[in-house]
Amino acid sequence: MRHYEIVVLIHPDQSEQVPAMLERYKSLITTTGGQVHRVEDWGRRQLAYQINKLAKAHYLCLNIETSKETLAELETGFKFNDAVLRHLTVQKDKAETAPSVMMKQVEREEARKAQQEQAAA
Repeated sequence: MRHYEIVVLIHPDQSEQVPAMLERYKSLITTTGGQVHRVEDWGRRQLAYQINKLAKAHYLCLNIETSKETLAELETGFKFNDAVLRHLTVQKDKAETAPSVMMKQVEREEARKAQQEQAAA
């Protein structure tokens, strides 16, 4: 089994379906004997450049441990899913379970928004 980090960009209109898609991917990994070490939902973010005339996308990050066959099945699912705009798979040396830099930034932004809402109220 190898460790992978997968970042998936999902069409912003499909944001409501992200939890169902995530469960489907997690169940595929776990039923074949793999493990999901970290799941991060970065939410809707601005793209650096437009993809299919879209300026925003919903970002997901998965750190998994799985076989090559399961990874190939996952990537095939990404290719044929119209909601997935882009995906990137990177092989890692070990499992990463600590929050990523992007997730820390998302948490800071959410905390700042919560403070502004409290100050306005």
